[in-house]
Amino acid sequence: MQANLLKYLERRLPRYTSYPTAVQFDTKVDAQAYARWLAAVPAHAPVSIYLHVPFCAAMCLYCGCHTTVARRYTPIAAYADLIEREIALIGERLAKPAVTQIHWGGGTPTMLRPQDFIRLTEALRTNFTITPATETAIEIDPRSLAPDYIGTMAEMGVTRASLGVQDFDERVQQTVRRVQSFEETGRAIDGLRNAGIANINIDLMYGLPHQSVTTIATTAARALALDPDRVALFGYAHVPWMKHHQRLIPEDALPGTEGRFAQNAAATEALVGAGYRRIGLDHFAKEGDPLVRRQCEGRLHRNFQGYTSDETPYLLGLGVSAIGSLAEGYVQNASDTVRYREAILAGRPATVRGRALTDEDRLRGAIIERLMCDLQADIAEICREHGAAADHLAAEFVKLDNLVNDGIVERRGSMIKMPEHARTLVRSVCAVFDAYLTGEETRFSRAS
Repeated sequence: MQANLLKYLERRLPRYTSYPTAVQFDTKVDAQAYARWLAAVPAHAPVSIYLHVPFCAAMCLYCGCHTTVARRYTPIAAYADLIEREIALIGERLAKPAVTQIHWGGGTPTMLRPQDFIRLTEALRTNFTITPATETAIEIDPRSLAPDYIGTMAEMGVTRASLGVQDFDERVQQTVRRVQSFEETGRAIDGLRNAGIANINIDLMYGLPHQSVTTIATTAARALALDPDRVALFGYAHVPWMKHHQRLIPEDALPGTEGRFAQNAAATEALVGAGYRRIGLDHFAKEGDPLVRRQCEGRLHRNFQGYTSDETPYLLGLGVSAIGSLAEGYVQNASDTVRYREAILAGRPATVRGRALTDEDRLRGAIIERLMCDLQADIAEICREHGAAADHLAAEFVKLDNLVNDGIVERRGSMIKMPEHARTLVRSVCAVFDAYLTGEETRFSRAS
């Protein structure tokens, strides 16, 4: 690795699934603000929906999601009742809009029993307009996926399944407490495809304890044997001060910055070598995939679920801790079940924090999104689109000089572009345009 890259890889930076990031959310945006923003949604505007199911059968030690282990079904059933109420509560504030995408996330959404999954899907159909064009995606743990559940998901219109794998190496799996064989993963994928759920995503992870270039390359090859449509290759974010269960991971077994970089490169080489196109920072997709088409058209977007072909600016977040976005800004539900329950039973949105966007936020957010999606941006053009002078961000161009000198950014006039070898450092370039970073961040994961 070039020495000049190391300093960028070690910096802690946001993943830029939004701008401003969730760290900048505050309590000025509450349930009343969200209600006003919902009332302003145009009658014929399509929406996307994210439903958060914060339960798992066991805790994977690498997990950074908002989830808890459920030993009994009682709390899950009670939560399903609340989600059903929230669907109606939000739906009644809108004119039964068409839905472009539905994403069931978690946690493990399939912790819901089939009858509750059906009930919630029917609630969505009652309150929103679900059409054959609606993409419905769900996150799945292959270890607990029953064959009859697959049939239920197909009947309820699921079109895409995202399966967690991370690494197939047994030692890595045992250390992070997620033992999952290649065979059971393959059986889950075969079952999904046989039921008509043809779009398959696989999640892999590098930077895990005891992981090496060899294990990640082997895992990538085995994942490719399952013929997924998309692969997400995430860097493990070790933040034990935020996620206390990560303290059980032996830190001396974690790779250093150079090791993480090499693992990422090895998995990437395998995926690209198999014909997958790189999408932004950490996604790969087959030729012809909607993500590839949108990227070629300059219309790829990024939201809290990652890269998306969805173009609606209205994302409705349902469930504990769920984040949504509207034209006016971002909203987030209460992260604890008690406050969430109290709000929903009182008949009001569970919004407790968020961020109202300023014109400056929108300008900088547009630049950051294009960099994250396209690895390039015409700064002057984006400034003009947002009613700002072409030299509005002159100070940021000065900050880019070091990146240019280090070969991370190429600049021609107001156009900045990242060469392919520097793709991993796109967050470092985005950070130049982030007005809220102080340079002393500790809450974020490393940029490698």
